[in-house]
Amino acid sequence: MDSYETLRVEERAGVLRVVLDRPERHNSINDVMLDELGAVLDRAERGGPPIVALSGTGPVFCSGMDFADASRSEATSLADRGGAAFFGLLRRFTTVGRVVVSIVDGRVTGGGVGLVAASDLVYATERSSFGLPEALWGLLPCCVLPFLIRRVGYQPAHAMTLSTMPVPALRAERYHLVDEVVEDADPVLRRLAARLSKLDGHTVGDAKRYLGRMWPPPGDPERVATAEFARLVSSPAVQRRIANFANHQQMPWESR
Repeated sequence: MDSYETLRVEERAGVLRVVLDRPERHNSINDVMLDELGAVLDRAERGGPPIVALSGTGPVFCSGMDFADASRSEATSLADRGGAAFFGLLRRFTTVGRVVVSIVDGRVTGGGVGLVAASDLVYATERSSFGLPEALWGLLPCCVLPFLIRRVGYQPAHAMTLSTMPVPALRAERYHLVDEVVEDADPVLRRLAARLSKLDGHTVGDAKRYLGRMWPPPGDPERVATAEFARLVSSPAVQRRIANFANHQQMPWESR
């Protein structure tokens, strides 16, 4: 049995259930989590069930980048590895030969929105909300936006980026960021697993590859996203805001 530092993983009833398990850090994303999520996808592709279901421990699904870890990293290291590794994980969500499902019960911010947007299906409770606060730090959701625009279209992504305001679950459903607002996703997962059991093992991967060819992203979204992330995160002002939050819990607008 594989062991994980940042996740709880269990295979049950045709579903590989993956729980982000850093509640003390609001399930924020660090290098370990990126590596472990990649390992889970490897496990799924080695003959795991057809569904990978992602959820979170506690009232926060995922709060995005772990600022405490980021504040300890060299800006160049964070810019070079962080953006590329995260973008690569989101891209893999969209290409892996399994149905990736996000089950959201609570708050989702920053990179957490990327995990949701890159998923094939999203189920959320009415308690859930989705926000992109990066602009408050002088950043942009560079790696999130290609996947968010792919899912919801340009204007909702544009509004979420500029306003930094959280979007409640029912509006997120209207945006198509959420496929269905449900109180309990388990019955939906059971029906989905039963349906997918009727498919040939290669069909999901074939469908995702073909559908990916139907979506025309900008010339090279990975290069554009990671280059802009690297530029922004290397800024001394951004580094100072991240350090102030990590060390003193000071929000970015409080240090101006």
